Amino acid sequence: MTAASVPALIAPKKLIEVAVPLDAINKASAREKSIRHGHPSTLHLWWARRPLAAARAVLFGQLVNDPSWKYTPEELKKPQVKSAITRKRNELFRLIEELVPWEATGNQEILGRARKEIQSSWRETCEANRPYVLAHPEAAALFDPEKLPAFHDPFAGGGTIPLEAQRLGLEAHASDLNPVAVLINKAMIEIPPRFAGRAPVGPFPKTEKQSRAKATEDWSGARGLAEDVRRYGAWMREEADKRIGHLYPKVKITKAMAEERPDLAGLVGQELTVIAWLWARTVKSPNPAFSEVDVPLASSFVLASKPGKEAYVAPVVKGNGYRFTLKVGKPPAGAETGTKLGRGANFRCVMSEVPITPEYIKAEAMAGRMGAKLMAVVAEGARTRIYLSPIDAMELLAASAKPLWRPTQAMPKNPRWFSPPDYGLPTYGDLFTPRQLVALTTFSDLVQEAARQCELDALAAGLAKDDVGIDAGGTGARAYGEAVATYLTFVVDRVADRHTTIATWDSSPSKLQLRNTFARQAIPMTWDFALFLESRAGSERVPAPERVEVAGCASSGAVRRGRDRERRTPWS
Repeated sequence: MTAASVPALIAPKKLIEVAVPLDAINKASAREKSIRHGHPSTLHLWWARRPLAAARAVLFGQLVNDPSWKYTPEELKKPQVKSAITRKRNELFRLIEELVPWEATGNQEILGRARKEIQSSWRETCEANRPYVLAHPEAAALFDPEKLPAFHDPFAGGGTIPLEAQRLGLEAHASDLNPVAVLINKAMIEIPPRFAGRAPVGPFPKTEKQSRAKATEDWSGARGLAEDVRRYGAWMREEADKRIGHLYPKVKITKAMAEERPDLAGLVGQELTVIAWLWARTVKSPNPAFSEVDVPLASSFVLASKPGKEAYVAPVVKGNGYRFTLKVGKPPAGAETGTKLGRGANFRCVMSEVPITPEYIKAEAMAGRMGAKLMAVVAEGARTRIYLSPIDAMELLAASAKPLWRPTQAMPKNPRWFSPPDYGLPTYGDLFTPRQLVALTTFSDLVQEAARQCELDALAAGLAKDDVGIDAGGTGARAYGEAVATYLTFVVDRVADRHTTIATWDSSPSKLQLRNTFARQAIPMTWDFALFLESRAGSERVPAPERVEVAGCASSGAVRRGRDRERRTPWS
């Protein structure tokens, strides 16, 4: 058969070529930026995330035929045809307006209508190309009206586009060169469909009532997998508390504390959970009279700036030393800038007011004389945060941590993007305190233990003992244990992002929390830092289940690492 004898392909005009309800799409996309709970973007950090709403709307507009496509120019002039086209377009616009809000992410009724429109448009396309199908030997498989074409994103990144393609009913394929992007996409589009509809296999957490299970007996979609991530995450939290809880003791409010701080009177005798330790880096004073004193390099002394609930640290100099004390009330002038004298590494000596230059700080740091001093601690109160002065025992406890492993890989020597090496912190391991390393290695070990235990529980629940891993396409017990461990690994990643000496405290009224390490695509040098814990033993609440639940399970997904040209789909 010659090329000339093969009929031309017919490509119907798509809705997006004519119009889409941009106002609704833009509004939903803008609102999505403020949604954190359950949003896939919070599964793992990735730059340049695309709004789910925009991706969903654009894909729908690209997949659905515009109502005008089937009419000839002469027919388009008829009033009744114009009216019918307008009615159908408005119907599709209304569907898009229903489709883009965050609340529609898991609304199967709305998604079902969207999939029906996509399937209908595909059947129209197949019917229009029947002459081509009859003339071309491979066209019958390509133009199967009952099977939508597979979707492939060769630069998947954060996975927004393949996730939404899958949600709309397409078989999703994704690839990327970056292994982090590959893992994110696997967690979003490949793993959930593989275990869709399965009930959880893990034991119910000991600290919770079994009645919760009765309220979540619908294990459709990825709900069962999400519940297991939550259950094994709770087990990790309990085990971490047993192993390293002694490094994170509660603080008891004493009468002596209340005498200095009348606002603590109602808390005397109570043991409060410490959720943050606020530190300042130190160097030896450049003043010869105080050359043995480690003076703080604090960018701010303010801990809370909300009107009526202000708190700040005040350095109290006495003799040849100083201590930090916590004050409540409006901070005095200068508290917001701590010991800083200007931009960059310019500070003043708290003992003598002598300037501390960037050159001096670098020299001290490279000589191994940069340290850290505890400025304050933050504890959990009754619906509020309690700020406390540090005590020597807290610093001694932090120093007692002995990590068995630390990263030794050197950071790039690029001061513009990686400042720590210029200040005596050449490796990634130098970005962590010993206690942080103990916690992170403990969590990492527990992920592996959770994977093994989950595999055993999955076997007991009836999953196959095929010894095929998740990366090899397994659906048995081993693959399930690895799947749960993948999401638990993301939890540890989130902890690590806020568990370094680069993470600083945000004292703004609406925050009062830790900033993450990767606030931008660089690792800057920070002078004061916070060690933040959302629960005892340093294990934060397991955030992954909500992200798993909103994953698309309408069709299968496949993810691989590699160049886009190495990936072939039926349409390649």
